[in-house]
Amino acid sequence: MTEIHGIARLKIHDGKLTELKRLQAKCLEIVRTKDTGTLHYALYFNSDETECIVHEHYRDSEALLEHFANLGDTMQAILDTCTISGEILGAPSPALRKALEGTVVKIFTPHQVM
Repeated sequence: MTEIHGIARLKIHDGKLTELKRLQAKCLEIVRTKDTGTLHYALYFNSDETECIVHEHYRDSEALLEHFANLGDTMQAILDTCTISGEILGAPSPALRKALEGTVVKIFTPHQVM
């Protein structure tokens, strides 16, 4: 199993919703035009738009690392609009594990897969 799923949980800072949506639109454009291994990238907001979940699906660890690189400074701008936590589901490569060291992202590896 080489595919990687990501779940990013964003708690949006007061007054930052419009900026976050603008930055997320930029992320979607990056996914469409630069990423080569992103299979799915979708945003979901709660009813009062104070929280957002980003569901991501990548071909493999290298595709997620490519996505990180393509985001560049956009990621820091997003971090200025919200507090992020998240999970990676899959069997990340050593390079992806190293890239996630020191972050709030938790890694969940497969136990039973159909």
